[in-house]
Amino acid sequence: MSTDSIDPHASVWHLYGAVMRHLRESKRNLGLRRAGEMMYTDFSNLAKWERGERVPPADMVQRLDQVYDARGVLAALYNVLVDLKTATESAQRYAGRNLENPVYANGDDDMERRAALHLLAGLGTLGTFGTLGISTEPVRELLDLALGHPHRPLEEWDAACTDHLYALRTRPPAQVAADLFIDLMEVRRQLQVSTPAEVTELQRVTAVLASIHANALTRLGAHGSAIRWWYSSRQAADASGDLGLQLLVRSEETGHGLYGQRDPETILRMVRSAQQLIDKPQLKLLTTEAKALSMLGRHDEALKTLSALHRAADQGDADRYGFWTPNQVHFTDSWVYAGAGEESAADTAREKVLNSSRDYVYLVNVQLHGALSTVTRGGIDEGLRQAATAIDAVAPAYRSQHMIETAKLVLRAVPRDQRTRPSATEFRELLATAPAPQGT
Repeated sequence: MSTDSIDPHASVWHLYGAVMRHLRESKRNLGLRRAGEMMYTDFSNLAKWERGERVPPADMVQRLDQVYDARGVLAALYNVLVDLKTATESAQRYAGRNLENPVYANGDDDMERRAALHLLAGLGTLGTFGTLGISTEPVRELLDLALGHPHRPLEEWDAACTDHLYALRTRPPAQVAADLFIDLMEVRRQLQVSTPAEVTELQRVTAVLASIHANALTRLGAHGSAIRWWYSSRQAADASGDLGLQLLVRSEETGHGLYGQRDPETILRMVRSAQQLIDKPQLKLLTTEAKALSMLGRHDEALKTLSALHRAADQGDADRYGFWTPNQVHFTDSWVYAGAGEESAADTAREKVLNSSRDYVYLVNVQLHGALSTVTRGGIDEGLRQAATAIDAVAPAYRSQHMIETAKLVLRAVPRDQRTRPSATEFRELLATAPAPQGT
């Protein structure tokens, strides 16, 4: 093994060289001279590429990938970095800057490196490597190697959790999933070298990040993957010993499970099981119970649960990361009252959400609740028109599965003998053909 160190954080091409060396030594156990012979080039060229002193010529990359047994990763990474460098240089020219040296003296080097990691994470998370027939395991190995910088202080991990939660409410879910991929890999590495006390805190961080990731995957409609991430989140929360976090994760899992992930009866059983962990009503679980009952057409029970929710809401239910917001009560009101056909109460709740929420999914879904209320009162054509307008106004990258499933509630509210009318047929076709955000 070579003792000549490479800093993968110095530039994106140092990162590329570090990956080259890692693959050559760990996968092929090749010396530089033998690798050079197989590449039909002087071994000193390989050494310069690995040290980030030179960029491999484009016509050598495919051969390099074969010799290093990279299974397409070196070729894919090379293309990503070339595209990144081109985009960066264009931006710099536009800003009147000219940086010839790929190793930058200011903070731009880390920014560019993280951008490369972001693109890699996006490729791995969104299935690009799988589409190309390339295994994602080398991507995981690459990320492990590239994220070898000093570990974050615990307080910075708390801030990262808050940042990802904010991103979930304001950015496209595919972008959130890609960003999270990097931090999930990093926290896993940090867990392996931490003290017992630190491990407990990092388990808490893992539970939160995994929960946000499962939420993003649910928004993407990747329900199988989301369920597995919910399980990982529960395992980490339980390992942390934090009862509040255990309840939070379970309440998030059940709440988002209503959006096409699990049937409402299963959700009700999960809610009641989770509620046994604590001897007082848990607000988020009550919101989920009320929605599930509404979906099942058990409107009297849903309204009764809504009353219990309002009584419990006076006590508050804050968490350190900001998952719970008072808007969730108003959102639940909007959903349940709309399903029960109580137009005035639904309108009041909807206005409260529209005036105070920053979560774009909530803002669209309460409009769909309005459409649901209209259909429930007999205004089928008008309600379906409202729902179609709400869906059409959303850019495809933001068109969450939460919205599509809520729109399906509107369609299911149409009486069976009216579902062949033109407005219902057109709305059904819209939901079937509406592009959704891409992800796995």
